[in-house]
Amino acid sequence: MNNCLVLQKSLAWCQGTPELPGIKRRAYYISKSEIVKWPTLPHDDNGRVTSCVYQGSFTLKSDATFKYIDVLVDKSQLTSESQGEAPSQTQLNKLTLLHPSVGSEATAASAYLNNGDNVFLVEDMKGNIRVVGCDKWITKTTVAQDLGQGATGTTSTTINVEATDECAAPFYKGDIITEDGTIKGTDNTPSSGSGSSSSSSGSNKPKPSDDDKEF
Repeated sequence: MNNCLVLQKSLAWCQGTPELPGIKRRAYYISKSEIVKWPTLPHDDNGRVTSCVYQGSFTLKSDATFKYIDVLVDKSQLTSESQGEAPSQTQLNKLTLLHPSVGSEATAASAYLNNGDNVFLVEDMKGNIRVVGCDKWITKTTVAQDLGQGATGTTSTTINVEATDECAAPFYKGDIITEDGTIKGTDNTPSSGSGSSSSSSGSNKPKPSDDDKEF
């Protein structure tokens, strides 16, 4: 066991540092069948994850792109919790995306998201891209719809995602190929410091709406 080095690190926090909750209003997703090559999480010789930051970018099939879902940020959420027993514990990442429409396009989402194995990308309020879904385990996606009740009711299409992973919703700094163009990421060398998870430079960046400045 001489090579079983301890991976533990101190967790510092400067009092008064703002930690902004929530995710931004546009999420991206794609079927895993459209992914040719995955970015990777670094591991040591014992198979332990040494960084929560993916290295590399998603390589997609020709003409494949990430699709987007616009959500209500006040009712959408990303959480993660441990599951299983030692030494086989993993993380269960749970994503709730609430889309306000119940029209035909939103209703059709149940047909292609239910029973599908997908990966989702969401952006937190600090601009970090987080990944829900990995290449090792199947992602479970379910869709619920509510047409509201009475004159003051609220309509919604809710997409619930559960995905097992080796760590809590890994960070992603690679490119995101969308139907509107490629969103350029930064280089993907793991960093212990903070920093932007994606770059806004890139001529192919999709045009955001007035209230959609993420990614």
